Formats: sequence, C-alpha cells, structure tokens
Amino acid sequence: MNPTRVLVLNSGSSSVKYQLLDMPHGERLASGVVERIGEDGGPADHDAAFKLVAGELTDDGVGIDSPELAAVGHRVVHGGTRFTEPTVIDDGVLAAIQELVPLAPLHNPANITGIKVARELRPDLPQVAVFDTAFHTTMPEYAARYAIDRQTADTYHVRRYGFHGTSHAYVSRAVAGLLAKDPSEVNVIVLHLGNGASASAVRGGVCVDTSMGLTPLEGLVMGTRSGDLDPAVVFHLARVGGMSVDDIDTLLNKKSGLLGLCGDNDMRNIGHRMAEGDEAARLAFDVYVHRVRKYIGAYTAVLGRVDAIVFTAGVGENSAAVREASLRDLGSLGIEVDTVRNALRAKTARLISAAGSRVAVAVVPTDEELEIAQQTYSLVEQ
Repeated sequence: MNPTRVLVLNSGSSSVKYQLLDMPHGERLASGVVERIGEDGGPADHDAAFKLVAGELTDDGVGIDSPELAAVGHRVVHGGTRFTEPTVIDDGVLAAIQELVPLAPLHNPANITGIKVARELRPDLPQVAVFDTAFHTTMPEYAARYAIDRQTADTYHVRRYGFHGTSHAYVSRAVAGLLAKDPSEVNVIVLHLGNGASASAVRGGVCVDTSMGLTPLEGLVMGTRSGDLDPAVVFHLARVGGMSVDDIDTLLNKKSGLLGLCGDNDMRNIGHRMAEGDEAARLAFDVYVHRVRKYIGAYTAVLGRVDAIVFTAGVGENSAAVREASLRDLGSLGIEVDTVRNALRAKTARLISAAGSRVAVAVVPTDEELEIAQQTYSLVEQ
C-alpha cells in the first residue's frame, strides 16, 4: 500500500506551522505551531523548532519517521516567473529559491531554512515547494507589467507577482463547488481579507488579475500595510521629511493601513470603537471598505461577467459589517446581500446573497494547508 500522508510546513521568520493530512480526502491527523524561534522562551533556531515539531508529531502517534508519510509540502512565498506549479525540491530548485530572496527578503529565507531542515530529517522523502505566487502567473502580460522602462524592469525583475495564491486557488475552486459548477464555468472575484489582504479576478479557474504586486504592499488597505499609494509619496517623505529608505519601508509595511489610521489593526476592536463613536476608527473602516469596493468595481470590468464574489480569511470570514459595507448599493452590478444570512456566523462555506441576486455572494473559509497538501500529493502520487 502506497503512503498517503502529507506533512505541510509553513516556516516563517519566528514560527513554524504544521499540519499532517491523510490524502486524498484531506483528513487532518495533527496540527500545531512552534513560535518565538530565536526569542527568549522559544527554540534557539529552526533546527530546534523542527525537532519540537517532530516530537509533537510523535506524541500524537504520527511520528515523522512513519513509512506512511508520502511527502513534505512547503509553503514558499516567492517563486518569481520561474515556478508556476508545485515543484519537487532538489539542489537546483533550492538554489533558484535562494536567488529569489531579494524579492521576498522577509519570507524566502525562512522558507529555505525549513526546507533544509526537513530534508535533513527525512532525506528519503520528496520535498515539494508550493509557491504563493504560482496561481497568479497566469495573469496576461498587460496585467503583470508596470509602465516603467522595460529594460530596467527586466533587469531587476520588477513586475506584478501577486501573493496569497494558494488561498485564491482553493477558494475560487471551492465557491464553484458551492454553486455546483465546474471552476471552468465561473468567473469569481476573491477577497482574501486578513491582516494581509488581497483581491483577485479569476476567469474560468484562471487568475487574470490580482491586487498585490512586486511585493505584498500593493493593493487593498491591510492591517499594517498602506496598499495602493502614489509612488511620489516615497520621494516626498525622503526629500521633505528626511526619511531614509528603510524608514519609509517600515512606515508603509508596519505602521500604515488600519494601524496607521486609527492605532489598531484588529477589525474586531475597530468595530467596538466605532460603536462607541470613535471617529478615527470609523475613518479607518471607511477607508478600508472604500478600497475593497474599488477593486470589486475594477475586477467586474476586468471579468466582464461576474458569477460570484467570495470573502475569505480572518476579516472576510468573520466580519459581517465589512461584507455588508463592501457590497452596499451595488444592485446595479447584480449584487444583493441577504442581511440575515450575512449576519449568521458559521465555520462552513455558505451563500449570503439574496434570493434574487444575479451575482452569488459567498463566505468560504480558506484552507491553504489543504491546498498545499493536495498540490503536493497530486505531484508525488504520479
């Protein structure tokens, strides 16, 4: 009997998340997270963290040495233009991921460390990289290109890559299933709204546009990131404000978005503050929702026909207020939300559109680990 279990590893700069799934049905056998790597009270490094993961799996009765383990699937944030699908990792692939570090300096190094340690722990197993950017590599060139000097862009790999690809892939396919249709038959706008937030336009199961760009900074307003911004703001802050490149980088990535607008990046807290009449919280909410509405309009134009709008991730799945405000008064686009359905809380995929809505509106909990496991297993079982 062939092994059917896939260990999914998401190695971040200070944490390692893991799930063990039995394929092809995706039954979860174990899951967990090791945090505070390199900090007081946490494991000294990723090698120590992975030994803790191995110990936790053994405690759960599903040891990392099990012959039932078919492969290890790794989340890798940036695959550039080279990696368009899940890829079995060898020394050449690992070197190529290393070359992409300048495009994802905070993420790819941690992903690489996780891969190296996992290869040492189980050198006999296929190690598979699943890239956040891969789902978006189907964007047409006119959607991926920035309008800057072409030679400069090509020399420094400046183009729109997009992120959260595993989530957009999973959710766009899941909402098609919710509508009892094949993904090739539906056009979907996916709104992945978490602390990081992104939108995508998916035509017939294929991504044709997405809001994040060269980095995850572009697009929607996020917890601590500004999203879309006039590039001249950077020049202004450098020339007039005397800020360094690093200062501006920190400002736009870590001190902007909801946090910059009202001092809080948790939408739940912002909702409570709004109820108490806090004007800064109200402004932050309105700016956030306004940007979402702009992308819904833009992607409606890009797709031409929209069959479904789907909300996912922490805010998208849990904030009825964000969903309602994002879609308010869009009846002319065929979008109508049922207020009762929208207000119901559930952990399952569900429709929240009104009975007469031409465009289906859905909430679909994302499952990036399952998507990684499915892509990994489909590759190694061949």
